[in-house]
Amino acid sequence: MNGLAPVGRSGPKILSLSCAYPNPLEPHLGVFIRRRLQQLAGMSEVRVAAPFAIVKYGNPKGKRFRIGKYQCPDDRQDGAIQVVHPRWFYVPFGGGLTALLLFLQVLYPLARMRRLFPFEVIDTHFGYPDGIAGALLSMALRVPFTMTLRGNEPKHARNLAGRCCMGWALRKASRVFTVSERLRQFAIGLGANADRVKTIPNGVDTSVFFPRDRRACRDKYGLALDRPVVLSAGALVERKGHHRIIEALRAISGEGTEAQLLIAGDAGPEGDYEARIRQAVSNSGLQQAVRFLGVVNSETMAEVMSAADVLCLASTNEGWPNVVHEALACGTPVVATDVGAIPDMLPDDRYGLIVPLNDTSALRSALKKALQKTWDRPAISAWGMARSWRQVAQEVLQEMRVIVPEQRNC
Repeated sequence: MNGLAPVGRSGPKILSLSCAYPNPLEPHLGVFIRRRLQQLAGMSEVRVAAPFAIVKYGNPKGKRFRIGKYQCPDDRQDGAIQVVHPRWFYVPFGGGLTALLLFLQVLYPLARMRRLFPFEVIDTHFGYPDGIAGALLSMALRVPFTMTLRGNEPKHARNLAGRCCMGWALRKASRVFTVSERLRQFAIGLGANADRVKTIPNGVDTSVFFPRDRRACRDKYGLALDRPVVLSAGALVERKGHHRIIEALRAISGEGTEAQLLIAGDAGPEGDYEARIRQAVSNSGLQQAVRFLGVVNSETMAEVMSAADVLCLASTNEGWPNVVHEALACGTPVVATDVGAIPDMLPDDRYGLIVPLNDTSALRSALKKALQKTWDRPAISAWGMARSWRQVAQEVLQEMRVIVPEQRNC
């Protein structure tokens, strides 16, 4: 896809609301949101409201009670963006109540912010709870709002209350941005106006994710040169499917393909599945073939991706899995389950292989085939690097430029 013409820093004033924007305690949270907004801030004035939960129920390895400015300041400067962290509290399994609580607790600080920064658009990330709260803020502050659907929305829509609240918010949104065509159809299915729903996939940071020398990367991380390397990356939660990859690796090892498996990730907000994953390694007899890397920074991830023969993603739910995009940019082919935007990211088998969800046999066969195939890694990299975060920001801003005049004319 061709990039759009560069634009100046002359767009509408934007307030972005995101509970997933990184904060000092959780620097790896929502980095894809940060990347889009940092690019957007180079084209328009942007402020971010990143609510900080004082009780984090799904925080297995961190503190659940997070009180005090020493942990997270009320406001800070993050690159070109001023970020505020209003505190908020929610109850577990609150459903639509969670979004209402978010709205009630950020309304006053955002109304006060608007006196100094008269934002013209409220930009929300994830349909729940941010998007629902954004719809309520839009009504209270008389400002148009946008929603970006990123993949958790179908899960929340399984609950009737969540489905109804999200459908109401989608119908109220001036624009709905989705990272995949599947999510676009999901939004329309919940009642969003099809003309207002735009598919804008994520980008990739090509200054970090590009092909590195494979031999040098393997030497750096002590990886055998004569054995294939599989990389599995993501939070150590059941949904990410690390245990399914271990089972597939056990099967192909028995068939003569002796591969090494690297697992990058740590406990996530959905819980800690690490003990179960390690048990799966032990049960499979693969202790010498599997290495847990923990959380790694972007630079290290790019090097590990370049060292790997294939990235394997066995998730049961995704939006636009950035790890797949980043691996492709590094020239690494991908084996992934048919979830989220995977069909958009792997449009043909030049870039990787797609397997049906929860099909262990298909995953095993695809992984074995991928490790035996000769891939055109430069072509894979060219495909993966074709879309930048600047292009994403330009496409978002293009829509926002239309929203403000529409609202003024109402």
